[in-house]
Amino acid sequence: MNSKFSRRSFMKAAGLSLAGLAFRPFQGFSTAQHAYLSGDFQPTDRLGRVLEPQLEIKSRPDENSPTLGTYNVDDVVLWYGQAVGPKLNYYAQRYIETPDGYVYAPYLQPVRDQPNQPLAALPQPEGMWVEVTVPYVDLVVANPPARSPWLGYTPQPRLYFSQIMWVDGIQTNESGQIVYHVKERYGSYGDEFWADAQAFRPLSQEEITPIQPEVEDKLVVVNVNYQTLSCLENGKEVYFCRVSTGPQVKNNDSNRESWATPLGRHTIWRKMISVHMTGGTTGGGYDLPGIGWTTLFSGQGMAIHSTFWHNSYGVPKSHGCVNASPDDAKWIFRWTMPVTPIEPGDITHQGLGSTKVLVEE
Repeated sequence: MNSKFSRRSFMKAAGLSLAGLAFRPFQGFSTAQHAYLSGDFQPTDRLGRVLEPQLEIKSRPDENSPTLGTYNVDDVVLWYGQAVGPKLNYYAQRYIETPDGYVYAPYLQPVRDQPNQPLAALPQPEGMWVEVTVPYVDLVVANPPARSPWLGYTPQPRLYFSQIMWVDGIQTNESGQIVYHVKERYGSYGDEFWADAQAFRPLSQEEITPIQPEVEDKLVVVNVNYQTLSCLENGKEVYFCRVSTGPQVKNNDSNRESWATPLGRHTIWRKMISVHMTGGTTGGGYDLPGIGWTTLFSGQGMAIHSTFWHNSYGVPKSHGCVNASPDDAKWIFRWTMPVTPIEPGDITHQGLGSTKVLVEE
């Protein structure tokens, strides 16, 4: 059976054509073993976006159970619930129940489908910060040729749920649809895009209001053995989450050492609402746009930040940074010092008044 979604489904139902910025009708997802959705997604539905080229659908939450079919990368499925089952030689043992069966949880990004009413004009002349609130939205490069490395290895450039970008222009295309001029304010290679305005929610000053700014004794503790992060006020834990750090160094592996999260006591020296992150080498590097809630604590560029490309918290996955879920990264960003204003969304400050980060084994 051919699994298809309706036109309303989260802007994935539309892409931009270069000629006139007209949206194309959606043709449907690739087929799994069974049709798994026949109606619209609702804003309250919990959904999962597939992160692997092919993700096996199991009959039970067990890797040895029969395979019923596969989902392809960027397929979006209803997220019924979570179950624990055996995954040999893996730390994470979580599976997600979907309409077709069970899939391994780390390969499914938790997302929502929450389109927005587009703005007709910018609230401030210089622009606004926006967050993607649909599983993904297609992009068209507004100033070709493409410059960023990531644009060279993706057939269709997209932004994904929870990514944060800067919008500095609004237009209505020939189809009467409002599109935003989207780019990155910090770390950009210079690429600019057009994208469906419904996919983006403007950020407000209220939602980044500092948490407990009057408390002077704050400490972030990252444990690389347990892959956890704790926020302490006067020695008392007030927040806890699972994270993904860089791998621990073993057997004098120089490659792993270069990716390790540096142990010791650090000081937060810069915070950005969003930044383009790049590093490493061909085949082993990374190039990622729109990384939200970035809290830099190491001179080597290590940061606590939001993650949209995996759901493996509790397992080392990074090139040295501390990967956190979007909600966790945002809370940490608001709680740590220095306070970062929404405009310009970037602050550099090290020393008295900056929160310390202790990375320990």
